[in-house]
Amino acid sequence: MKFRIEHDTMGEVSVPADRYWGAQTQRSFENFPIGEEKMPADLIRAFAILKQACAAANCRLGKLDEKRADLIRSVCRDILAGKLEGHFPLSVWQTGSGTQTNMNVNEVVANYGNAQAGEKLLHPNDHVNMSQSSNDTFPTALHIAAVTAVQERLLPAMDTMLACLRKLETENRDLVKTGRTHLQDATPITFGQEISGWRSMVEHARDMVTASLDALYELALGGTAVGTGLNAPAGFGEAAAEEAAKLTGLPFRTAPNKFHSLTAKDALVFSHGALKALAANLMKIANDVRWLASGPRCGLGEIFIPENEPGSSIMPGKVNPTQCEALTMVAVQVMANDTVMGIAASQGNFELNVYMPVMALNYLQSVRLLADGMNSFVRRCLSGVVANREKMAEYLDRSLMTVTALTPIVGYENGAKIAKKAHKENISLKEAAVALGLFTPEAFDEAFHPEKMI
Repeated sequence: MKFRIEHDTMGEVSVPADRYWGAQTQRSFENFPIGEEKMPADLIRAFAILKQACAAANCRLGKLDEKRADLIRSVCRDILAGKLEGHFPLSVWQTGSGTQTNMNVNEVVANYGNAQAGEKLLHPNDHVNMSQSSNDTFPTALHIAAVTAVQERLLPAMDTMLACLRKLETENRDLVKTGRTHLQDATPITFGQEISGWRSMVEHARDMVTASLDALYELALGGTAVGTGLNAPAGFGEAAAEEAAKLTGLPFRTAPNKFHSLTAKDALVFSHGALKALAANLMKIANDVRWLASGPRCGLGEIFIPENEPGSSIMPGKVNPTQCEALTMVAVQVMANDTVMGIAASQGNFELNVYMPVMALNYLQSVRLLADGMNSFVRRCLSGVVANREKMAEYLDRSLMTVTALTPIVGYENGAKIAKKAHKENISLKEAAVALGLFTPEAFDEAFHPEKMI
């Protein structure tokens, strides 16, 4: 491998000749050989948006000339287009402020920009990082990445699931089946009503996720090192937020209190809490589906789900609810990520929180897993759910809890006698009610209509 010599304030460093990063990136690359987790690509793209916005704001405010501003913006567009993949190698497990990733972006933008221009126009600190500090750029990039990931990935996935659930709900709106509480038989519902519960869970979670974005639209840019805005011109925070809003089409705004935005990560915790709520709801839905599909002969067997792949290396013909299992594992991971988010956010000291890289990793992983998991579950499982009408009718006919329809006539205690006698003697509710002298056969038939209990 060929190397070139780069330098920073600590001296000279050998850098791979085919990479555009500089000395500070190389030092971080060498000093943090920890794990396999790299800074998320979504975060790097957010930095490219941020650096464009800052260049435009600095130009507007007379701090940066048009030629350099245009060059920075051009390089950032290339980053967003994926032309510089492989030039952002740093580990998540680095400085907790993300300084080295901020400098990685600054160095790549400067070096690539200079190569494109054919002259040395850009300095990573003096031009690309003008009016900025890692302490306000990293939280800004984190907010931009979080919002765009939710808007571009998660909300569309939720809408896809909702469309599927609404279709299933309509198709099964009149199909009466046994309800269950405490994993025990309960009074009847329609399968459409059961599905409506799933649908409403996703709708409510969507509302929560959307509501949580408002605080993430606040950007820390303009706070620089400690929140005072040192070395940034007046109005820079407002101008940079306006430029970020133009670039993304999202309502980003400058944070009103930069001391808060540098050290507090409450907006991310609040938003991830909504992701955890979604995960909890998806866990319930996926578990319901696999319980209802259990069998095929010795389980509930109330629904059929698509058979996607063999389920056992030893049991021929076995097929498992693998999409349900994948989605529930996603839910568990998101719930675990939420613990990391809360603990990391609690660790701000004085004017800065230094747990931001791990928060970026966990938040963005949660969004991606939820979106991918939901899309896969809908496409390969939920959209293929078919009711087993015969099995539902069988369970409804055998259920003891339909006796509840009789309690207004004979009372709770007599209703319990009917149910217990039927269960103990393995006879029908009608036979038990007649044997107890509480109904004639004709009176029972007139009073007992499970389909009206929904």
